Amino acid sequence: MNLDKLREKLAYHGVLLGLVGLGASGALATADYFTHHDIEAAEARDLQASLKQVLPDGFADNDLLKDTVSLKKADGSEVKVYRARLGAEPKGAVFQVASRGYAGDVVALLGVDRQGAILGVRVIKHMETPGLGDKIEIAKGKWILGFDGKSLGNPSVERFAVKKDGGIFDQFAGATITPRAVVKAVREGLEFYRDHQQEIYAATPSPPEGGRGPG
Repeated sequence: MNLDKLREKLAYHGVLLGLVGLGASGALATADYFTHHDIEAAEARDLQASLKQVLPDGFADNDLLKDTVSLKKADGSEVKVYRARLGAEPKGAVFQVASRGYAGDVVALLGVDRQGAILGVRVIKHMETPGLGDKIEIAKGKWILGFDGKSLGNPSVERFAVKKDGGIFDQFAGATITPRAVVKAVREGLEFYRDHQQEIYAATPSPPEGGRGPG
């Protein structure tokens, strides 16, 4: 085989590889285009279902996904707050809280009424040890229901902790770190709500992602 023919073959393989790559990219782009809206709709349904878990039945009649406001925490991070209304009357709010657990961040949804009393808490993401730390899930036990009705004054801030730390909330045998993280996240969430309550209900709803604000 002479050098010219070898060059032709090498060029051919390069062009073929480029065409295959281009075709694969096009196929992925096409699939993303046609499934993007379905994925967004499914995520919205899942979020709506999660939000309803921390609110009593009939508590609100508005679309929580469209009635949101984003606020800054002291550390510069942003919190997206979903506002619950019955008619035009503000009734409460739902937002994510998080704290470091044993194996990673424990993330939960916290629902509170206008007075700052807890309506519900549900853990939506964690990496805690199965059989020990996963008792924070509603599907694995009733521990998470112990927050219902609590507030910063009920109990006092000093007692808003697990029993091992002088508080009122049970810990799990062999997994104190996990419930401690949830209690801390909820307490800090209540403090955030107390400090930003006026802003939460006075602010103009945030525009949907990719959309425009009112006016």
